[in-house]
Amino acid sequence: MKRQMKPLTALVPALALTAGPALAHGGAHVHPHGAEVWLALALVAVVVLGCVSLMRGRK
Repeated sequence: MKRQMKPLTALVPALALTAGPALAHGGAHVHPHGAEVWLALALVAVVVLGCVSLMRGRK
């Protein structure tokens, strides 16, 4: 019997990989000041689009 991975279980490693660098931020900035909002939105968009792609692939 083949077990299917639950969507939430599949998202945990993705969230851990995307949040790791933000949590380890030492204060050095590679981005311009004021870019935090669009960087966060871009990151969220990538994760959401990846999840949608995974969910569509299961149908």
